[in-house]
Amino acid sequence: MDSTLAEFQETTSQDAFALQNHKLLKVSLDQVTIQSRLGSMVAYQGDVKFEHAGSGGMGKLLKKAVTGEGVKLMKMSGSGEVFLAVQAQDIHLLRIDNDELNCNSSNILAFDAGIDWDIRRVEGGAAGMMSGGLFNLSLKGTGQIAVVSDGPPVLLQTGGAPTFADPQAAIVWSSGVKTSVKTDVSFKTFTGRGSGESVQMAFSGDGWVLVQPSEGRIETQISDSNKSGGGLGGLLSGLGS
Repeated sequence: MDSTLAEFQETTSQDAFALQNHKLLKVSLDQVTIQSRLGSMVAYQGDVKFEHAGSGGMGKLLKKAVTGEGVKLMKMSGSGEVFLAVQAQDIHLLRIDNDELNCNSSNILAFDAGIDWDIRRVEGGAAGMMSGGLFNLSLKGTGQIAVVSDGPPVLLQTGGAPTFADPQAAIVWSSGVKTSVKTDVSFKTFTGRGSGESVQMAFSGDGWVLVQPSEGRIETQISDSNKSGGGLGGLLSGLGS
């Protein structure tokens, strides 16, 4: 092998979830079955089975339809290994043990199939109603979770001071953190002289929140020709319908 390629050798880690590098995740399916973001698979080796993960039941299906929250998922199982990525964004591995994490659905990459998920509404009273309501994914159980960030994030401890973040910049936060919606709506907002930051998420309680240096990327839509075409791309696109 060319010595210039040696640094890109596949990781020899025996962990079920292992970072190939900070933008590419390797999952060994002989150790775990996962649910991953539809379209996140960039390569695989061995015997891998791809299935539509489904909506998680009628209740969750209705929540996704009403809120628009939730990411299309596919289930991966087998005896091979898969490599996952989303637009070369940074990948971070988290583990919960009979605990709960809340996260922005657009930042989910993959999680252990044994972890249960649901859609939760951010509390906010009148402020929440004015903002139209904000929603996030709740992940509960035991296992590993992989999330992505658009650039290196910052980990903020929420217990010592009031903490606020843009709703699209907040990636994931711990179970001990309470969230609410803060709005800064005034006459200046309607005349175009406001700050441009009219809605923020407020975090309180003993815990932490991970915030990316971005308000998120606009996801590239799969073209109609790719959706209807043959091959693996067409297959995986069809799984999300």
